[in-house]
Order: sequence, then structure tokens, then C-alpha cells
Amino acid sequence: MLTKDLIKLLNNELNSHNIKDYCPNGLQVEGAAQCNKIVTGVTASLALIERAIEVNADAILVHHGYFWKGEASPIVGMKKKRLSLLLQHQINLIAYHLPIDVHPSMGNNAQLGEKLCLRNIKPLTQVEPTGIVMCGDLPEALTHNELVDLIEAKLNRKVISVGNKSSIQRLSWCTGGGQSFIDQVAHSNESLEETDKSIDAFISGEISEQTTHSALEQNIDFFAAGHHATERYGVKAIGEWLANEHGLDVSFIDIDNPA
Repeated sequence: MLTKDLIKLLNNELNSHNIKDYCPNGLQVEGAAQCNKIVTGVTASLALIERAIEVNADAILVHHGYFWKGEASPIVGMKKKRLSLLLQHQINLIAYHLPIDVHPSMGNNAQLGEKLCLRNIKPLTQVEPTGIVMCGDLPEALTHNELVDLIEAKLNRKVISVGNKSSIQRLSWCTGGGQSFIDQVAHSNESLEETDKSIDAFISGEISEQTTHSALEQNIDFFAAGHHATERYGVKAIGEWLANEHGLDVSFIDIDNPA
């Protein structure tokens, strides 16, 4: 597929033009005009670029690309090495940040809900962009420690948790660095009608110092399951969609990250 056609296909599917973000979405570094082999991964690290070179990829599709708001502009050091390899080997770098988080079926949040076998998955409508925070129900109520065990088993990652509820049924979550959304989840609980079910717990990738206090004081158990670990599945799903629906040669490469 021509690179320009691939970008058009992805832009349309991910609705990237309508999502305000902290970085450019789409083609970030131009390479070959034709994409025969695509590698997907979470972050456009040097290790992922080197693996893409090994398999003769024409494009790398990631969730975490380059050129973030506030990032230093000079192309030196680590940035120079990464860009030099991409340009030298004519590898297109394609990145989508929030569009991969919020896609209703292939996004990081949707995929995490599916991975945890949750039911009644839907966006938390009070938070924009739609889909950045999701909520859903466990098939049956679990204790705090049982939910820790479930998350660790599904994601193969140790969880940092706050709280000790004996019964958790309804969850909310935002993958990656979405821990601050716990306060908006608490606010949504406060506005519920008496007949509505409140959210018992919140899952994200990271935890901040203040997250502990927010969780305890607002009665929402919190689970940090790793930024990388919670965001492996969106870009992987999009690569599988490109392969299955459009016949492209796509492979997911997981460069593990303990964060």
C-alpha cells in the first residue's frame, strides 16, 4: 500500500483530525513511498527502530511517537540517533496518541476492558474526549485483592494498589498516565441518582503521590498496572485490523518496559 493511502486509511479510522492532542498524529517522519512491511509497538524507542530494521520494515506504527508539546526542539543526542536511523533506512514513523486511546473498539481503553472480560463497557460521558475514561462491570463482584490477582494475571505485571474494599463490581479506567482522572470519576459518583450504581474502583497505568489520597478520601479503590502494560493492546489491535481487513504484512513487537 502507498504510504499516503495508509495514512489516509488510519486518519479516517482513528478520527485523528477531530481529536486535540499533545503531539502530531499521523505521519511523523517520512520514509519509503510504499509500505510492504509494518511493525507496530508501544513506543518509538531506539530498540524498536533497530528491530524494525532487522525485519526490513517500511513503517513503524506506535502509540508514543515524537515531537511532544513542550519537548526541546534541537535534534541532538538520543533524538538524533533515532531520527538518523529512520531516515537512513527510509522507515516511515506513524504515531497516534489520544486517537489510539479512545477508539471505541481498538483503542487502549476498549482493549483493556476486553482483556479484563468486563461487561457493559461504555465511555464516562462527563470526560472529554469521549472514550478517554471508560467504565464497565465485572461479571461478578471481587474483593480488592482478588481484583489485583485478576489484573496481574491478565497483564503479567505487578500492580500497585490503594484501598481494601470487600466488594468491587463497577470499574472505571484510563490507560497509561491517566491516574488524575480518578477525581472526575469521584465527581461523577457524586452526581448519580440514587438508583444508579457507583464506580467502586479505578485502574490506570501510573500512580502519583496525590493519587493515594484521592483514592482513600473519595472511597474509590485504585490500581496502577503499568503505563506500558496497559497500553500494549491498542496499537496491536490496529495492526491486526490492518492485516485482517486490508491484507497488510504487520507484526507487533513488544519492547518490554517495567514502567
